[in-house]
Amino acid sequence: MRKVVFSMITVCMLVFGFSGVSSAATTTYKVKKGDSLWKIATKHKVSVHQLKTWNGLKKDLIRPNQVLKVTKPAKAKTSAKKVVKKKTVKKKTSTNKKTAVSKKATYKTMTVKATAYTASCKGCSGITATGINLKKKPNAKVISVDPKKIPLGTKVYVEGYGEAIAGDTGSAIKGNKIDLHMPTKKKALNWGVRSVKIKVYQ
Repeated sequence: MRKVVFSMITVCMLVFGFSGVSSAATTTYKVKKGDSLWKIATKHKVSVHQLKTWNGLKKDLIRPNQVLKVTKPAKAKTSAKKVVKKKTVKKKTSTNKKTAVSKKATYKTMTVKATAYTASCKGCSGITATGINLKKKPNAKVISVDPKKIPLGTKVYVEGYGEAIAGDTGSAIKGNKIDLHMPTKKKALNWGVRSVKIKVYQ
């Protein structure tokens, strides 16, 4: 009876031992002469794309005795995620540094002669040099500038007027002189001519 029990235990150990070896062997495959990725993929019921991904292959070429992974690596995905996360954090940090540097020198200060105008004059189209329709937007904060001094499209803060856009030009606007758009002729006359400080944002 003892011999029978011992024999059964021995058989079980051998069976499970060999099955473990075979399952371990199926995780890799040694390329033989005449093999192709398609043939190996079909044999192991996977796709050619999976084989190339698991083994880091860029081309379909393989050589005899080359050992290929035929099952998905267990920890490859997790480690890849960690690398991506680290790279993302580094990019965000560098972006924040650039933003901090750009905030230091945001504008330059100038003293200019400021007059005022309105778009409701006779024969005036009301369309600025940058295409802003002042008749449709009478409350728009727009100033005429000399583009050599203040580039068109630049944001400018004008003392007593507020933040405006350098959106127009004029034949009389040269050098350190600006012309402020007002919604009505009365407000333009009330402004008159002033010497003011401005901040030209860069």
